[in-house]
Amino acid sequence: MTSTIPVAELTPETAAEELARLAQVLGAANRDYHTNDAPNIDDGTYDALKRRNLDIEIRFPDLKREDSPSDTVGAPVADGFSKIKHEVRMLSLGNAFTSEDVDDFDDRIRRFLGLSSSDPLAYTAEPKIDGLSLSVRYENGKLVQAATRGDGDVGENVTANALTIRDLPHVIENAPEVIEVRGEVYMSHADFDALNKQQEAAGQKAFANPRNAAAGSLRQLDASITEKRPLRFFAYAWGTLSTPLSDTQFGAIEHLKTLGFSVNPLTKLCTNATDLVAHYKNIENQRPDLGYDIDGVVYKVNDLALQGRLGFRSTTPRWAIAHKFAAERAWTRISGIDIQVGRTGALSPVARLEPITVGGVVVSNATLHNEDYIAGLDSNGVPIRDGKDIRVGDWVRVYRAGDVIPKIDDVDLSKRPEDAEPFVFPDTCPICQSAAPREEGDAVRRCSGGMICAAQAVERLKHFVSRGAFDIDGLGAKQIENFFDDPMLAIKEPADIFTLRARNAASLGRLENRDGWGKKSVENLFKSIDEKRKIPLAKLIFGLGVRHVGDSTARLLANRYGSWDAFAAAMDAVIIDENDAWTALIDIDGVGQVLAKSVVHAFQSEQERAGIDRLIAELDVQDAVAPVVSDNPVAGKTLVFTGTLEKMSRAEAKARAESLGAKVSGSVSKKTDLLIAGPGAGSKAKKAADLGIEVIDEDAWIALSNAG
Repeated sequence: MTSTIPVAELTPETAAEELARLAQVLGAANRDYHTNDAPNIDDGTYDALKRRNLDIEIRFPDLKREDSPSDTVGAPVADGFSKIKHEVRMLSLGNAFTSEDVDDFDDRIRRFLGLSSSDPLAYTAEPKIDGLSLSVRYENGKLVQAATRGDGDVGENVTANALTIRDLPHVIENAPEVIEVRGEVYMSHADFDALNKQQEAAGQKAFANPRNAAAGSLRQLDASITEKRPLRFFAYAWGTLSTPLSDTQFGAIEHLKTLGFSVNPLTKLCTNATDLVAHYKNIENQRPDLGYDIDGVVYKVNDLALQGRLGFRSTTPRWAIAHKFAAERAWTRISGIDIQVGRTGALSPVARLEPITVGGVVVSNATLHNEDYIAGLDSNGVPIRDGKDIRVGDWVRVYRAGDVIPKIDDVDLSKRPEDAEPFVFPDTCPICQSAAPREEGDAVRRCSGGMICAAQAVERLKHFVSRGAFDIDGLGAKQIENFFDDPMLAIKEPADIFTLRARNAASLGRLENRDGWGKKSVENLFKSIDEKRKIPLAKLIFGLGVRHVGDSTARLLANRYGSWDAFAAAMDAVIIDENDAWTALIDIDGVGQVLAKSVVHAFQSEQERAGIDRLIAELDVQDAVAPVVSDNPVAGKTLVFTGTLEKMSRAEAKARAESLGAKVSGSVSKKTDLLIAGPGAGSKAKKAADLGIEVIDEDAWIALSNAG
C-alpha cells in the first residue's frame, strides 16, 4: 500500500493515489467524530494521517485535491438541528509532535515576522481539552446563541442545551455589547464514571469515553436530557467582539475569567520555545491527575497585533499550534495475511490480528504495505525493523499513530513459532487470477485484469458514487457491493446506475419487494440518481476514476477544455510525445507527463472508452465555469518574488498575494504575469526581462496589493 511509502519516495502516481485514499479516510473520520459522535480512529491516527496528507501536498502541490483534508474543518451539521453561520470562522489547529516541531513553529513565526532568534516573542501554553468545541454569543451581557463548530462556517444551534451547562454563565456583567466566547465542552472523569453507572442501572448503553459522552450530551435534540448530564466548559478564545478584550492572548483569557468564565488554571505565559516544551512536559506529568481528558498542549503567539499580521492558512491560524501527546503501542499475534485489490489494481497485504485494544480502539487489522515491507526492507532495499520479516504466527507490536489500519513496527523473534514460514507474495491477482506484475519504479504489484477484475470494478464504482465525485444519496459503498453481485439488477459499470430505474421496472425481482427496501426508499434512490444526471464537468472527470486524476487535476482539466465534447475530442486527438494536442495537455500547469498519459490511455482504450461513452449517453454534463476572482489588480495572475524583501518577509508577501486571488510561483516562465524584485534579484529578473514580463519593486508591490 502507498500508505507506508515515505513521502520522499512517492512518485506522482502513488502520491495521487495516496491523496485520494487520505481524502476518503479523513472525510469519513470527520463525519464519525464531528457529526455522529462515534469516532472509529483515535486522535494519534487522525493526526498522523492529516500530517501525511499535508506533507504530500507540500511535495506535490499540483496534486492537491478539491476535497483536500487540509482545507477541511470539522464536518457538516447533523439532521435535526437548525444551522448557525459563524460570523468569524471556527478553525482547527496545526499539529506538532516533537520538540523539534515546536522549534520549527517558532522559527516559522520569526521568519514570517522578520524577527531574529534573539528578538523577544512571547507565547501562551494551555492544555488541549479533549471535548467538543462550542461558540457562545452574548448581547448586552445575555446569552442569546450557542453553536457547535460544525464545518467551521456553519454549526448546529444548541442554545437551549448550552443554557444547562453549569460552567457557562447566562448573564455576564461589564461585558462588551457583543462578545462571542469560544471554548470546549467536556466531562470530568468522575462525572463520566457516575453517568455510566446510571446508564447501566437503567439498562442503557454505556458511553465509550468522556469526549463521546460530552458531545452526545450537548447534541441531544431534547434539552431536558442535556440538563441531566454533568457538562463543563473551559473558555479559551473568542469570535465576534464589539470591543477588544486585551492586546494580548494572556490578557484576554484573564479578562474572560473576570467575566465569570472558567479558564484553565494551567495556562501559562512563556518567553520562548524552550519554555513551551518545558511546560508541555509539566502538563504531561500532571495529565493522570487532572480529572479530565487532554490530548496535548496548545501554543499561541501572545501579542494579538502579531496574530493579526500572521493571519490564517485555509483552515488553521499561523500563530497557533497543538503539541500532541504520543500515541500508544501494543503487542499481539498475526493470525493471517490477506491480499486486497484496490481501484488501481494494487495488491495490498493486510495482517489479521488477534484483537487488541490500542489507544482506546479495538484493533484487528494492520497494514503490511507491500512485499518489501513484509520482507523487512524499504523501497530501496534497505533493512527495516533490523531486517526482521513478518510471518503468520508472529508476535508483533502495533502502532496506532501511522494509519487508519495500524502499522507494525517490531517483531519479537523469540516468540516466533518454529513452523512459521516466510510469506510468499502472489504474482497473480487473487480475485481474477490475472498476472500481477511489479513494474519498475512501482512499490506494489498491480493486477493487469482491469475492469474484468471484480475487485477493481467495485472499487471504481465506490469511487464514482463517493462524496467528491457523483455523491449519490442512498448509494454508498455497501449498496454498490450488493448491487454488483445482484443477479437481476447488477451494477457493473457507472452507466448501469443510470439505467437502474428502467431495469428495475422490467425485472421480476423488483427492488421495492426486497428486504431492507420499500416503495418510498426505492423512489428516493431513483430520485437521487436522476438528480445527478446533470453533473459539472470537473466532477465527472474526477468520478471516472482515472489513475492519478484527483479533484484538483479534474478541475484543471475542466477549466482548460471547458466542455465535455472539447475535452473528449482533445484526448482523442492526442498522439503522445508527438502532436500539438499532447503539447497543449502537458502545458496545463499541474498536469505532468505521467498523469497526462494515464488520461489519454483511459480515453483511447477501446474497452474503457466504450464504458465512458455509455455513461455520457445518460448524463447532462455542465460546462466548466471560470472561477470568480477578486477585483484586486493581481487577482488571477501568476506572481514571482525574487531578491530580498525589506518591508515584509517573503512568506508574508506570498500569503498576501494568495489572499488576493493570485498564484505565487517559484520560477519565471511564459505564464508569469508579474515579477516583484527586491535587492539582489538575479537570474529571475534577467529571464523576466528576456520574456517581456513586467517587473516591479517592493514599494510598487505594496501599493498594488492595497489597491482595488
